[in-house]
Amino acid sequence: MRAVLESVGVKDVLAKAKGSSNPHNLVKATIAALGEMRDARMVAQNRGVSLSTVFNG
Repeated sequence: MRAVLESVGVKDVLAKAKGSSNPHNLVKATIAALGEMRDARMVAQNRGVSLSTVFNG
């Protein structure tokens, strides 16, 4: 997981793998999770709230 995230420029990674520790499965799951990430604007739009509400609660 760390190698995948560092290769895309993410530093200081803190993560825990649940379940299998198979390296192939971890890489596939990490890449799938990165593909499902949304930015703050998309989250605000989906929730129907302002951008400041997403960050400030």
